[in-house]
Amino acid sequence: MEWLNSLLTTTDSIGHIVMLYAGVISIGLALGRIKFFGISLGVTFVLFAGILAGHFGLTGTTSTLTFVQDFGLILFVYCIGLQVGPGFFESFKKGGITMNLLAVGIILLNVLCCIGLYFLVFYDGGGMAGVNSRNLAMMVGVLCGAITNTPGLGAATEACTNIFGTNAPAIANGYACAYPLGVVGIIGATILIRLLTRTSLAKEQKQIENEIAANPHVTPHRMTLVATNQALAGRTILQVREFLARDFVCSRILHDGHVSMPNRDTIIHLGDKMFINCAQDDAEAISAFIGPEEEVVWEEQDVPMVTKHVLVTQSKMNGKTLAELHFSSVYGVNVTRVKRGGMNLFAESHLRLQVGDRIVVVGPEDAVNRVASKMGNSVKKLDHPNLTAIFIGIFVGIIFGSIPFAVPGVPTPVKLGLAGGPLIVAILLARFGYKAKIVAYTTTSANLMLREIGLALFLASVGIKAGANFVDTVVAGDGLTYVWCGFLITTIPILIMGLVGKLYYKLNYFTLMGLIAGANTDPPALAFANQTASNDAPAVGYSTVYPLSMFLRILTAQLIILLLCIA
Repeated sequence: MEWLNSLLTTTDSIGHIVMLYAGVISIGLALGRIKFFGISLGVTFVLFAGILAGHFGLTGTTSTLTFVQDFGLILFVYCIGLQVGPGFFESFKKGGITMNLLAVGIILLNVLCCIGLYFLVFYDGGGMAGVNSRNLAMMVGVLCGAITNTPGLGAATEACTNIFGTNAPAIANGYACAYPLGVVGIIGATILIRLLTRTSLAKEQKQIENEIAANPHVTPHRMTLVATNQALAGRTILQVREFLARDFVCSRILHDGHVSMPNRDTIIHLGDKMFINCAQDDAEAISAFIGPEEEVVWEEQDVPMVTKHVLVTQSKMNGKTLAELHFSSVYGVNVTRVKRGGMNLFAESHLRLQVGDRIVVVGPEDAVNRVASKMGNSVKKLDHPNLTAIFIGIFVGIIFGSIPFAVPGVPTPVKLGLAGGPLIVAILLARFGYKAKIVAYTTTSANLMLREIGLALFLASVGIKAGANFVDTVVAGDGLTYVWCGFLITTIPILIMGLVGKLYYKLNYFTLMGLIAGANTDPPALAFANQTASNDAPAVGYSTVYPLSMFLRILTAQLIILLLCIA
């Protein structure tokens, strides 16, 4: 059995390291599926499994653990950047400014509570000399656990290494103390807001239904109309569109028993049957002007038209607008809808295509096939991850994160580090990569796989390194203090900004629940909100504030350490 003892105890052995990570991650993921009062910790339980392994002496060399930790962190935050990038800038539009301001308020109050509690509990009153940087760093770990934000822990851990070097405090212990009550506190504070404001869930549901009825979502609508309006005779489709001031696409016209593919200059005749694609909001007005609806079996007409879903996989199509591609005039087809990320988008002329979009093309079969060839339409190509763009982005992100920025009053330059640099570059590539001819698209499953692997490696490394001193830090040290401090950091900002959002801004409670979950980047809180609501309002609130919140959570965690902690 000497070989087994060697495998378990030789810390510089490759077999030992791989087996250690495999065991910690698999056990952590298995335990993370267990639900307590309907809530599970998920992949975060890998941290606790790593702490347990480190406590019993199962560890590796410091250099190896640090490399795996940092590589996992880079992979994790970069994939998060790719995920939130497309919606990062759009989240400020269409009423999103108010919701993002409330989310920023929660984040800033979290930071103020963290710093305030540090000065109340740990500060000895000796001016800057009385600032215990290690205790302040531990409170940042508590902050990350209180808001259940693991990427923030990664950024703070990396910042601690920059400041303290090899003697960096194990802030993961503070994170581990605050995390469980952080999950409970977010949900509990959300419920308390409802009780304090005496909110009726039935009335909030009715409000959502009324808003939907008054402002229906802009979704694609298809119908066949008979041109009966005398004013249409001799007019072109473009003239009708400009007169109505409503956008629509006429993909087929049946005139004198013959089907043709119209364009903007096609002349309309009375009695023509027009296959119209438009936004659902505009359907009634367009029908009232052109004429009544009529059922037509277009496949049985003399010029057969086909409808095909074409996948955009050709990288040179990335970022081009529909108007630039001249589908109608050059190819003799019409694009009626664009499916992106599970959403149907109306094919407006200024809409920019992205790799991964699925466009609905209508026209003669040979013309549609030519468009499909130009777009790529290769599922196999799309499923193949674009590793070149991923590693180019990481390469640039690390360089960007290593650039020192001088801050007045701070003795050492500030760097975005291994977390902030790749995050910002990933966001920019996901949104503007087409301008540099870079396709940053990855499938949802590929992004999730890379992200979860990176997170699991990071949490396992942090747990293993922190495990040796966990009992001394938590049980014999300030563990209970970290628990109640974390609970206050969690609940106070949510209650303050939640009441402001409900009483002052009159936000719907279901939307507010999603906003609070998104501001804390907390999926369990979103799951609770979705179970409470019978609509998608929580998901809308969550997705509106999540991109900016995730960015600020990562940035603020490391800035507290870089700006306030002195080695």
